[in-house]
Amino acid sequence: MTKPCIICVAITGSLPRKANNPAVPISVQEQIDSTHAAFEAGASIVHAHVRNDDETPSSDPEKFAALKEGVEKHCPGMIVQFSTGGRSGAGKTRGGMLPLKPDMASLSVGSNNFPARVYENPPELVDWLAAEMLAHGVKPEIEAFDLSHILKAKEMADQGQLAGTPYIQFVMGVKNAMPADKHVFDYYVQTVKRLFGPEAPWCAAGIGARQIVLNEWAVAAGGHARTGLEDNVRLGRDTLAPSNAALVGRVAEICGRHGRPVASWAEARRILGLSMPKGLGADQAA
Repeated sequence: MTKPCIICVAITGSLPRKANNPAVPISVQEQIDSTHAAFEAGASIVHAHVRNDDETPSSDPEKFAALKEGVEKHCPGMIVQFSTGGRSGAGKTRGGMLPLKPDMASLSVGSNNFPARVYENPPELVDWLAAEMLAHGVKPEIEAFDLSHILKAKEMADQGQLAGTPYIQFVMGVKNAMPADKHVFDYYVQTVKRLFGPEAPWCAAGIGARQIVLNEWAVAAGGHARTGLEDNVRLGRDTLAPSNAALVGRVAEICGRHGRPVASWAEARRILGLSMPKGLGADQAA
């Protein structure tokens, strides 16, 4: 298989702290530096949250703006994807950074259980976030924690709430939500192909120790892969990951074993139907 594999690096998230792994980037400058190293290692998408100085989650648009500016400066061509997840804010504050026009943003289209809470995504908020993404030219990444979320994405696409072919990411291994089950994973892949076409791009993310499992499944099945300290702070049971770049490098090695080249930023943009940044052409991609 020679299809390029897009590697998305989820650099920070809302939960991991320095106490869990000193490599977790908290400040905007740390996030920019960590993203740059991951970009050099092969990541073409950065999935970004922002934090307050005390490491708590934030939804501050100014922090998102500073992070976006830094990534665009130091990682030219990299796809910037903001999180609209529910841990950093409530209601419409979750989409307060969308007017900054990142390339992409995560979009959870349904609710589900998390380890100690309900991850609430009520229909009216989902519709509003989708409308904001349409208005600002932001491509959503559908975070599917359940089969129903893939079917909901199809409904939204048919109704014109999503532009182009949806990019579906399977999230598996969250306690109380969907476990990392290979039979379910295979059915997710079949469902995406049935609903959106055999060439529709999709991605997979595994949480904690299941990260490398989902990386392997996704690369082998022709999909794209997410890694990073947001989802997993370890390289092994007894070994902390020294950086986001190290986790990206691990996915690149999996790609090599399966004969898949790591997608450059330009290839990733073509696969996802994203425009080239002003002043950059595909010939400038590594």
